[in-house]
Amino acid sequence: MIDLHLDPGSGVATYLQIAQQVKHALRLGLLMPGDRLPTIKEVVTKLAINPNTVHKAYRELEHEGLVVGRPGMGTFVQRSLGGAPPSEYVRLRHDLTQWVRNGREAGLGQEDLEALIASVLNQSFREETA
Repeated sequence: MIDLHLDPGSGVATYLQIAQQVKHALRLGLLMPGDRLPTIKEVVTKLAINPNTVHKAYRELEHEGLVVGRPGMGTFVQRSLGGAPPSEYVRLRHDLTQWVRNGREAGLGQEDLEALIASVLNQSFREETA
């Protein structure tokens, strides 16, 4: 099951943080079609937030066709995201983890690493569309 958390300093609305985390879990293969999301009550208890916030996040995911609510049963994943099998994500995550370790050993901080990743992503996608 997905472990939801909040970053109050992110500047991102709480319901969007929840929806984004579910989407990340779908993309990474951590949630698969048929899996049940935590109930609204479970999320409210864990995160100490208003039930309407969780409901709004789940409604947003349902509107995008990613989940479906079943009255009395919960909210279930309807389809996944991502363009590669979960095994590829595992391999790439391992490689990226090593890359981050190398960067940290070279003296780079989080913002430095994020800037490098963003520049490589931007360059890669620009080259792809050129």
